[in-house]
Amino acid sequence: MNNRILLMSVVMLLALSLVAAGCPRPAVEPPGVLVLSTTTSLYDTGLLGYLEPIFEERYNMDLRIISAGTGIAIRYAERGDVDVLLVHDRAREDKFVEDGYGVNRRCLAYNFFLIVGPADDPAGIRGMSPEDAITRIMEAGIKDPQIRFVSRGDDSGTHAREIAIWVSAGHDYEMVRISGPWYVEAGAGMGATLRMTNEKSAHTLIDIGTFLAFAGEVDIVPLVEEGAILFNPYGVIAVNPELHPHVNFEMANNFINFLMSPEIQQKIGEFGVVDGRSLFSPLARDCKRKGCPTWEECLLPADGR
Repeated sequence: MNNRILLMSVVMLLALSLVAAGCPRPAVEPPGVLVLSTTTSLYDTGLLGYLEPIFEERYNMDLRIISAGTGIAIRYAERGDVDVLLVHDRAREDKFVEDGYGVNRRCLAYNFFLIVGPADDPAGIRGMSPEDAITRIMEAGIKDPQIRFVSRGDDSGTHAREIAIWVSAGHDYEMVRISGPWYVEAGAGMGATLRMTNEKSAHTLIDIGTFLAFAGEVDIVPLVEEGAILFNPYGVIAVNPELHPHVNFEMANNFINFLMSPEIQQKIGEFGVVDGRSLFSPLARDCKRKGCPTWEECLLPADGR
């Protein structure tokens, strides 16, 4: 008999005899649970789905992801329904921390918003500033019912940025949204809003990551890509255990450290490149320039203290 086969047979017989003798099998520790609330743009692009199994295997965790608009995601975190928050609305993120709901906010990644629309550019906005472009869409849409703008209308980070652009352009947003049928509120996530915009041959504001992820499915194109107001950073925050003692704070900080690590930052930058353009750019190593600590400062002990 082949020596390899003989050795395998001996091992199998030994294992069976140990079980028969009542020797217990080594216990396998069940995975823990970490609950994350996040924006639809990170979920729709597939980035979190890409990173999820890496984190789960490394930490023996079941990462449960709740995808919603930023406003809803933050409310989940405020109630203590989740352990960690990952969104893209810096003003609300800062307020979330200042109000005591979150700790250890770190910059994760960034991309840019775009204003997209029909390739023939019926409103004539190509190359304009975001403020001028959105004003032109409104003026043209009031005159021509074929020219429309589709808003997320869902209290998301993208919706908040749209409002900020209207305000920066000198408009009262509440007056804008009731100014005519040219302005359509989707009340949906970014992927669904993009599809609606495409079906209506309309315009919308969208992060470049989601647009590139869906680029092969739509006919609309980027028309406005330049402007400081289009910069779109993403932040990750642990829910404060002093307010919600039941949260998995240690693992929330492990998740933050995982996202900030050079290995995962590189994976973020390499994920989903379309026509040479990345869906997201790493921000941890560049976050001091962007207003956050450097990545070395992000790597806290597991207890986050």
